[in-house]
Amino acid sequence: MNKSDKPVGIITGGSRGVGAATAKLLASKGWNVTITCTSSIEDANNIVKECEGLGAEALAISADVGDNEACINTAKETIAKWGRIDALVNNAGTTKFVFNHGDLDGLDADDFLRIYKINVVGPFQMVRACRESLLDSDNPSVVNISSIAGIKGIGSCLAYGCSKGALNTMTMSMARNLGPIRVNAICPGFIQGDWLRNGMGDDLYNAALENLTNNTPLKLTVTPEQVAEGIYSFIGTNKVVTGETMLMDGGHHLII
Repeated sequence: MNKSDKPVGIITGGSRGVGAATAKLLASKGWNVTITCTSSIEDANNIVKECEGLGAEALAISADVGDNEACINTAKETIAKWGRIDALVNNAGTTKFVFNHGDLDGLDADDFLRIYKINVVGPFQMVRACRESLLDSDNPSVVNISSIAGIKGIGSCLAYGCSKGALNTMTMSMARNLGPIRVNAICPGFIQGDWLRNGMGDDLYNAALENLTNNTPLKLTVTPEQVAEGIYSFIGTNKVVTGETMLMDGGHHLII
C-alpha cells in the first residue's frame, strides 16, 4: 500500500451543502478526500469530479454512518486507497421538521432514536473507525458539525436540538481523551441552501432568512462555503485548539 504524499480527509454527508463545500475546499488546499452519502451517490460522484478538477484525488462511498460496519468500511477503503487519514469531518445529519417544540406529539421514541443514531452515534462510530489511522498523522483533526440548536435549544425539532447538544458534549469529552487528535465542533446558525428550504418550504424559509438578516448583529446568515472555511480553520490553521465549539451564526445566539 502506497502512502499518499497529500493529506487525506473524510467528509461524511459530502454530496451536498456544507459537506460538498468542505470537500471542494480541502481539494483546493491540496488534500485528497473521501466523501460519503446515503441516497445521493450521483451527486457525490459529481463532487468527486469537481475535486479532481481542482487537482485532488477523490472517492465517493455510499455509507450510512448509523451502520457501524459502513463506518469501518469507509475508513478501510480510504486507507486502502491512500494509506492515511488526517482529518475526519462528521457532517452527516438528519432531522424531522417539527418547529413547535411544545408539540410533544409531533415526535415519538423512534424519531429520537433515528436522529440520535445519525447525529450522535454516527460521529462516534466514525471516530472509532478512523482513530488508529488518525493517530499516525502529524496533524490529526476531527471536526463535528453541530448546530446553534444544541446551544440555544431551538431548531428543526426538539430531538434535533437535543442530539446536537449531545454532540457538543461528546466533542469536549473526545478532545479531553483522544489527544493528540484535536476534536472541535462547528455550530452554524441558519445555513442558506436547499436542505432548509426543502424542510421549511419556500414561504417559511424566506421569512426566516429575512428575519435573521434584519435582526442578527452582523445582518447575515451563513453559506455552506463559509461554514467550510470555519471547518478548515480547525483542520489546517488552529493547530493548538481542541475541545471548542465555534458558533457561526452572524450573532444569532446573542439575540434574546
